[in-house]
Amino acid sequence: MSCLIVMSQKELHRLEHIQRVRQGSLTVTRAAALLGLSRSQVHRLLQAYDENGADGLVSKKRGRPSNRRHSEDFRNLALDLVREHYADFGPTLAAEKLIERHRIAVSKETLRQWMMEAGIWVSRRERKKRVFQPRGRRDCIGELVQIDGSHHWWFENRGGKCALLVYIDDATGKLLHLRFATSENTFDYLHATKAYLQQWGKPIAFYSDKHGIFRSTHASEKDRTSGLTQFGRALYELNIDIICANTPQAKGRVERANQTLQDRLVKELRLRGIDTIDAANAYAPEFMADFNFRFGKPPRNPKDMHRPLADHENLDGAMCRKEVRKLSHSLTLRYDKVMFILDPTERATALAGKKVVVCDYPDGRLEITDGEASLPYRTFDTLRSVHRSEVVENKRLDDMLSIVAELQAGRQQQRSKSGPRRTGQTDHMFGISDGSQSNGYQKRGTKPGRGNICAGAASAAGITRLCEHADAAICSDRAEMV
Repeated sequence: MSCLIVMSQKELHRLEHIQRVRQGSLTVTRAAALLGLSRSQVHRLLQAYDENGADGLVSKKRGRPSNRRHSEDFRNLALDLVREHYADFGPTLAAEKLIERHRIAVSKETLRQWMMEAGIWVSRRERKKRVFQPRGRRDCIGELVQIDGSHHWWFENRGGKCALLVYIDDATGKLLHLRFATSENTFDYLHATKAYLQQWGKPIAFYSDKHGIFRSTHASEKDRTSGLTQFGRALYELNIDIICANTPQAKGRVERANQTLQDRLVKELRLRGIDTIDAANAYAPEFMADFNFRFGKPPRNPKDMHRPLADHENLDGAMCRKEVRKLSHSLTLRYDKVMFILDPTERATALAGKKVVVCDYPDGRLEITDGEASLPYRTFDTLRSVHRSEVVENKRLDDMLSIVAELQAGRQQQRSKSGPRRTGQTDHMFGISDGSQSNGYQKRGTKPGRGNICAGAASAAGITRLCEHADAAICSDRAEMV
């Protein structure tokens, strides 16, 4: 009766040489050299082969538990602790916590096997992969435009890492707009979208990921527009929808285009010696024409779904950052730690105590409007350092200004945390220099015979002590400056 014998490759190799020895085509000495064994070990293998055949060469340890195995009680204790405290932990982290907190040492691979047998952990191979079924292209150009930002070393070692904002049509796979930027930010997306709309018109919808530029996580159930980001609000004003994909696979058209661009566009920039964002943006239209000629597909329906701007729609007015502020009765408002003082015109005076809109444009312009007309203003930056006037003949006042200058130089000056990040904005009014020396103040040395005032001691307590010895008028001046 035949039976199945399970042998390893090493055991099959031994069986082949033992059979040759018994057939007389190989000597024992030669077989020992080929197998890396001693002559006596080969004779023992021959004896086992003569008694049990091929089964005699199979390892007797196969199928038997290891002599170094953990006991069942130890295994059950470890699994009980994992179920109680670390049910959602991976085997590696669970093994670390067992030895840290319970003084139970077990290798991560042994624990992995135990957890898999107990049904606590599922191996990667057995996990059910999520199925992403392909989606057909849209029928018409302009029906759905996918947008995404690709961070890459576009200039290789010739420049820094930057982002490429990609606009690709879903129906044809053609690139409709490219813009290089330092990063993905609201102002650069407003720049790029404005240029796209000027060239092509309004698409039915944009298709993007769930980046914070496109989607807000703090929506309100009462107000439909309160959950919109600044970019979403701009599209809402122009009657353009934006759809956020839940996974990268859902917007695979633009993701695959990014891979092609990271290969082809990088090499084209290298061949032309382009190493700046401005030069790359100037070359982008030429590259898009060649890309669309090679990879563009004709749409199933030749109708163009791009729409022209309506008469009441203002493209320039929509593509900006807008925030509502209440105008005080003194015709002032604050925005990003800057006080805006409106000119007391008849229109501005009528708006006292009412709400106005601050429009912060990507090109650095800032406009205050009531919805119909722009209101002239002047500014007072509350973060500006105190400008020192001519030195007066007063020794105490001069030392007082020195201490104020030291405090201002060490004070961290920053704009509002809720204000816009002006990465993609140019020529705006909100860039200031820190410290009073940049405003023209130069610290004077102390005169001989007078104690040197340490910069580290320039604190509020030090100013108070100095004020106690100064005249009342000097302290009043100091209070106004601080």
